[in-house]
Amino acid sequence: MNHHTEPSTGADAPATGPTGPAGLTAADLASGLAGLAADAPAGLLDRIAARRVSVPGPLEDLQVAFTDHGVAFLRAGMDEPAFTAAFRARFARPLLPADRPPAGLVPALRTGRLAGLPLDLRGLTDFEAAVLRATATIPRGQTRPYAWVARQAGSPRAVRAAGSALGRNPVPLLIPCHRVTRSDGAVGDYVFGAEAKARLLRAENVDLDEAAALAARGIRLIGSDTTGVVCYPTCADARRITPAHRHGFRGLPAALAAGYRPCLHCRPGEPRSA
Repeated sequence: MNHHTEPSTGADAPATGPTGPAGLTAADLASGLAGLAADAPAGLLDRIAARRVSVPGPLEDLQVAFTDHGVAFLRAGMDEPAFTAAFRARFARPLLPADRPPAGLVPALRTGRLAGLPLDLRGLTDFEAAVLRATATIPRGQTRPYAWVARQAGSPRAVRAAGSALGRNPVPLLIPCHRVTRSDGAVGDYVFGAEAKARLLRAENVDLDEAAALAARGIRLIGSDTTGVVCYPTCADARRITPAHRHGFRGLPAALAAGYRPCLHCRPGEPRSA
């Protein structure tokens, strides 16, 4: 006798729908996964995303992005979509609106001094970071040549590379790359344009006309015959030298040969001591 077992009919099989691993139904899986849900850790969004805010400052339409580490990006003359696109292209991070700027940002933009405002400069090369650290030491109302920045960054031959690093400065105005000028008296390039650079320097009472006139005569440094100290022309010490005691030099070797010593404040021709 042929014993043949017929397949179960729909009436005999459980109506559970499609099955997943180990015979689990979709309903079983959904229920199990729901039990795994948990709230995101506190502060996770701020560690992933940056915040964006518009702020008043010395240039028009300033947009600033900041993270939980500090101010990370600043640009002028951009609307919100353009600024957001520029930030994402460079940092590959989400950018969300902020209710208010970080503490200390507006005063720093107004005075030109950080005064403890934290900056988020992650992602820079060691050389770029060294260039920006050197630039951050240039006082308001003074300028330094690109060669000075390269020396202070520890790479005196890398003058062109120092200029490129300044062009990538993520936080201009806060790290004052507008205070770095050409040795021939011209203001040089700037992320916001040469006209904006000149306007910023004049607002800090830098005499650009005098700097250009001195450079045209081949004078790069100014010395005082009463102190025997030689400075960059915009140094605060150089500004105090009366006309009768001012002497111009083409460079530090000429000043040293004449018995002058470099200013300890503006450090012409000297790398910063460690």
